[in-house]
Amino acid sequence: MLLSSERALGLMQQQSSRHAAGQPGARQGPAAPAFPVIDLGPWAAGEPDAADATAAQFRTALETLGFFAVVNHGVTAEKFDTVFAEARRFHRLPLAEKLRLRFADSYAGYLPAAEYSIKTSTLNENDQPDLNEAFFVEREAPPPEADPAAARGYRCPNQWPAGLPGFRESLLDYYGTLERFAHSLLPLYGRALDLEPGYFDAAFRWPQASLRLSHYPPGRRQANQFGIAPHTDAGFMTVLATRGAPGLHVATPDGRWLEAPEIPGGLIVNAGEMMKRWSNDRFLSTRHMAVNDSAHHRYAAVFFFSPNLDHQISCLPSCTGPNGQATYPPVTYRAYRRWFMENNYRNALDAPVEDAAP
Repeated sequence: MLLSSERALGLMQQQSSRHAAGQPGARQGPAAPAFPVIDLGPWAAGEPDAADATAAQFRTALETLGFFAVVNHGVTAEKFDTVFAEARRFHRLPLAEKLRLRFADSYAGYLPAAEYSIKTSTLNENDQPDLNEAFFVEREAPPPEADPAAARGYRCPNQWPAGLPGFRESLLDYYGTLERFAHSLLPLYGRALDLEPGYFDAAFRWPQASLRLSHYPPGRRQANQFGIAPHTDAGFMTVLATRGAPGLHVATPDGRWLEAPEIPGGLIVNAGEMMKRWSNDRFLSTRHMAVNDSAHHRYAAVFFFSPNLDHQISCLPSCTGPNGQATYPPVTYRAYRRWFMENNYRNALDAPVEDAAP
């Protein structure tokens, strides 16, 4: 059941004033700002002026925090129930069975807990391994319209567990649902950046997208250890659904940690480094982390949505500096993603490390 936007906003304002005690950057002082919530209902219904109004809310949230939540987004409760049921089924498998699907250089498969930590981030000295285990799903086949030569990079050998009937079909269905949802938001991003609504169409003709099912078990953690350590995301847009326990914390511009609220039926959206580079730092790629200090198992379904692998990311025409400057050199998402993944997951991939971002 989806909450009304008024009730969701009230819950967010109540919950988002809490700070994560004992976490890096935690400070005492006035209450933190409310976590932004955006009601997509009027825009989805095609109400007059709703697209401009919703895009303006995107702009404000992404320029000031880099995160927001959406309600009335059209993803059904049944989709969430199914993906979290499948996450529980998978993560309850014996470890030996999961290790047969070990994360490979296709970036698909199982990543055990305590075997990696975020290394591309300078936001915290991440000297302890992260305490979540994850299962990654990539695109199994390129979109029908993809150029055959370019399409080779979109065929990923996903690894599927034996003995879980319906698991593959359910996850691919959720992947497709979230891909369509993320794609539907692109006109709002265009408007929010003072561009034509269709500006991003070509860049996302066959987007690179990944689904990560994360499990944060309950239990004690060491000092400076996290479910996932402070970091920023690599891509354009991340869409997050969680269940079981709160745990996401987002850094505010003044250095505090804001605990993201749990909104039944809601989705949390944030920008990543590609969006930051593309917008010349206009939209924020905000550091965030997750911990599970509860007595319950926490699950997260994280959908990463980014441009065509070979699309060149150059400063948007509406985002240049006063003299037309661009802060970052052009880069393809393929090059940036490879650097990000190999540096952060090199223990799993046994891959070489490149110190500098492309």
